[in-house]
Amino acid sequence: MYLTQSLHRSVQQHPERIAVRAAGRTLSFRAYAERVARLAGALQGLGMQAGDRVAMLALNSARYLEYQMAVPWGGGVLNPCNIRWSAAEILYSLEDSGSTLLLVDETFRALVEQMRGQATSLREVIYCGDGPTPPGMHGYESLLEAASPVPDAGRRGEDLAGIFYTGGTTGFPKGVMLSHTNMSSSGLALHAEGLASPEGCYLHAAPMFHLADMGLAAPHWLEGNTHAIIPAFSPEAVLNAIEQDRVTHALLVPTMIQMLVDHPAMREPRDLGSLKCITYGASPISEAVLNRAMQAFPGVDFVQAYGMTELSPLATVNPARNHTPEGQRLGKLRSAGRASYCTEVRIVDGEGIEVPRGTVGEVAVRGPNVMQGYWNQPAQTAAAVRGGWMHTGDGAYMDDDGYIFVVDRLKDMIISGGENIYSAEVENAINQHPAVAACAVIGIPSEEWGEAVHGVLVLKPGQQLAADVLIAHCKALIAAYKCPRSVAVVEALPLSGAGKVLKTRLREPFWQGRQRGVA
Repeated sequence: MYLTQSLHRSVQQHPERIAVRAAGRTLSFRAYAERVARLAGALQGLGMQAGDRVAMLALNSARYLEYQMAVPWGGGVLNPCNIRWSAAEILYSLEDSGSTLLLVDETFRALVEQMRGQATSLREVIYCGDGPTPPGMHGYESLLEAASPVPDAGRRGEDLAGIFYTGGTTGFPKGVMLSHTNMSSSGLALHAEGLASPEGCYLHAAPMFHLADMGLAAPHWLEGNTHAIIPAFSPEAVLNAIEQDRVTHALLVPTMIQMLVDHPAMREPRDLGSLKCITYGASPISEAVLNRAMQAFPGVDFVQAYGMTELSPLATVNPARNHTPEGQRLGKLRSAGRASYCTEVRIVDGEGIEVPRGTVGEVAVRGPNVMQGYWNQPAQTAAAVRGGWMHTGDGAYMDDDGYIFVVDRLKDMIISGGENIYSAEVENAINQHPAVAACAVIGIPSEEWGEAVHGVLVLKPGQQLAADVLIAHCKALIAAYKCPRSVAVVEALPLSGAGKVLKTRLREPFWQGRQRGVA
């Protein structure tokens, strides 16, 4: 299995079908594949060799979609940069991965110009914006025009396809290594779940650097469907794309769904009849939001996909039938679904032994979708993948029908607005403020974001620290979405006998009386 396989098939079977709709322009599969082959040749001309990491820092675009296919076509390894990260985090991912080439658009051009001198592994930068090419960079279209198309390099199977950076428990991001088999098997499973239909159109509304978007696009590549692209999520942009591009499938996190259905533009007359399915992930959807969404999009299926980057990214699916009033009555809506195709899912104890149904343990997943490991992190890899099972760090129980219900997180992670946030990264930033003696970061309930980051601080004697000052300090070090949204100052943090902060005690007042300890 290999990522470019479906593109070859589409060119053979329907070369003139529309592959891409973006910024008012379209590309057929024949034209798209030609550009992919030329970009692969251009990257090779700039020195890309087999296994070299090629990064991209940009908003969604047709060129981003070309990058996703051209890098493996040319024999390279994808390294999509998180556009929401701080400069320090982006630089870390470039240096840690040893990325030699970087594509950047106008939105992030100035940032790259500032950090380029510190990015010692970078040899060449390609400007993929629409403006004049900045000094010291290569123009995207000029490179394509001058390059000759090259044959597919044929990387496949266990060859490394991409390094996808995610948060880290040590305070630094981890690079998740995914092979062609990892990503292809996840795409096949999503296709088997019915998340793509023939002659459909998938909307790239979620950021394309995120594996969730790339993963949900995979079954549409298999079908040879059209890819509609908007630069970034907004309710108006999503509605316009559905109407104008006849979108059939979209991936939205619950926060996006809520923003969409509550937006005034939803009350305007529109033709949204092409839409068949909205897939969401990262957190369950509340019944109130689901009911509003079903009223706004009558006849549209809602499906939950649960997983993580380390699983390429799919583990379980909660199908459309459980999002109906009957599914809500049976209680299945609150579940994260059950094992998808190509995967095994168990709930295990600390020794990796499966626990009885209804007993809370850790979600463990085995299958061809399990990552190869963390880039240059053998100890963390060994701790996460044991006997072929990926230990997710999510606490859950399984019912008699095989559905899992996530109730807690065994690892210190917060999910806010669909983004994973490791407390260690936030604590690392907070502790660098000179007024802070100690801190703990927890997730607290948020109607808007599912969970919100909350910092609990102990200040040094005689020090004062306003919340807005601390948040500004954090924003200079980590992505804005990771920064605390609220702060509390206490005399001392609760500690266990071993000196460990008792975060369960800090969390308890916020989550008391709720069915779940996480959003």
